[in-house]
Amino acid sequence: MEDHIVRATAAGGTVRAFAAATTQLVQEAHIIHGTTGVVSAALGRTLTAAAMMSRMFKNERDVLTIQIKGDGPVGGIVVVSDYQSRVRGYVYNPGVYLPLTETGKYDVAGAVGKNGYLNVIKDIGLKEPYIGNVNLVSGEIGEDLAYYFAYSEQVPTAVSLGVLTDSEGNVTAAGGYILQLMPDADEEIISFLEEKVLMADSVTYMLSEGKTPSDILESLLGEKGLEFTEKVPCKYQCNCNRDRMERNLISLGAQELIDMADEQHGAELVCHFCNSKYYFTEKELRDLAKGIQQSRQE
Repeated sequence: MEDHIVRATAAGGTVRAFAAATTQLVQEAHIIHGTTGVVSAALGRTLTAAAMMSRMFKNERDVLTIQIKGDGPVGGIVVVSDYQSRVRGYVYNPGVYLPLTETGKYDVAGAVGKNGYLNVIKDIGLKEPYIGNVNLVSGEIGEDLAYYFAYSEQVPTAVSLGVLTDSEGNVTAAGGYILQLMPDADEEIISFLEEKVLMADSVTYMLSEGKTPSDILESLLGEKGLEFTEKVPCKYQCNCNRDRMERNLISLGAQELIDMADEQHGAELVCHFCNSKYYFTEKELRDLAKGIQQSRQE
């Protein structure tokens, strides 16, 4: 099954829902960053959430960033998604290993930490980006995002995210769903959803059984007039290039570039998201510094 996201409404438009299969993109992140199982679970959950949340955007240039900083050994997670659900991300410490929990699952909360914060940054073309900040409530990521929606956006939300790996650490199933209650939802649909989410199988179990994102939403909302409105692909894709890295160097200023040329005789920049490397020679650094100085004189 190719990675994709479906979007739907139910109960006369009082519920909006998103579901995703993200196995391939989470596996690609695992390969790029060399993540252990528990870190693949943490990063994969965040990538999946960001991919679905980007479907809430209205404009093609909108960009979503999720930042998670906890007191666990992972240190932090950064994930970015654009309007087309092209995601990229990284963790501070990809090699963290923790024993499984008593129930035989990855200890994502232990890796992320229960004390810290979650930021959601939305760059939607305004003068300043929207920034929503909440404290972590569990470190499980799904629960933390549900709290973000309730606290920062005042939208009651259920978030379920999952990543399953094999004995070698390769991702065999990944995905999730987001269910949101609109302002005119009545008590009956609220109670219905609470029970459905409580009794539902895990996302990874459903995906492993061959269910699609559409099947997952059908099992949750099929009794409430489910109507699908969108099906789109999602993938792991970095947008770094040499020009972007050059702009990063220019932002350091002329003197810093001159010092770098004198001391290091060149510079190698590595993209956090895809580990691509970009090398700039000593001459290129001096030319960039000269360009900065000339622009200031004009």
